[in-house]
Amino acid sequence: MRLALQYVLSVIFIGQMYLAMLVLAIWFTPLVLFRREAAYDAVHTYCRWVRWSASVLVGLRSEIRGEVPQAEVLIASKHQSFFDIILIVSAVPRPKFIMKKELLWAPILGWYAKQIGCVPVDRGRRSEAMKKMVADVKSGRALAGQLIIYPQGTRVAAGDVKPYKAGVGVLYSELGQPCVPAATNVGVFWPRHGLLRKPGLSVVEFLPPVPPGLTVPAFMARIEADIEGASDRLMAEAGFRADRA
Repeated sequence: MRLALQYVLSVIFIGQMYLAMLVLAIWFTPLVLFRREAAYDAVHTYCRWVRWSASVLVGLRSEIRGEVPQAEVLIASKHQSFFDIILIVSAVPRPKFIMKKELLWAPILGWYAKQIGCVPVDRGRRSEAMKKMVADVKSGRALAGQLIIYPQGTRVAAGDVKPYKAGVGVLYSELGQPCVPAATNVGVFWPRHGLLRKPGLSVVEFLPPVPPGLTVPAFMARIEADIEGASDRLMAEAGFRADRA
């Protein structure tokens, strides 16, 4: 009975979450047309609403730990579900992502992504897009902000192991910016697939920044050790044990 109720509440939560996206997008669009900065107000408002409504409807509280990046940095984050995106975007002042080019055509989402400076990447021409992005950052053409990238390239279920891809190391090397690793345990409560949202405390933790200047292999080894170690610790705190054998 209790599990059934949690499923019902989860469905209600998910439905209102997407309804809120539509309502807030309509509300903020006239403001964004006259003031681009309002796009950040819109995404921050939406993400904070999702965090609050998750707590009220399904008992999923959330917390940001560590020093939130304020300057122009690269954020390399563990990605377990949509909720870690929500937490990071709710916290950093000027979030932007490297995203699939097809998402530019998604209603609402694509337009707002463009307004906050997200970088569209064609899967077949990824290296070319990366070079252009680096050139735009160095020339000042790109919007300043916190560039969020997922080193494993996809959502990874709690406890699963997937390799870290070298693209984040190339960006770190070429941009010459500090990189802030971020760990999370959100997949314990909000899985990659399915409707059930479990009660508990979900956390995104910003870890000590990695200064520019490391070689790509040294950088990759460091962020993987930092992110995986901290994520395992956060998952253990939530009662989950990751099997690394």
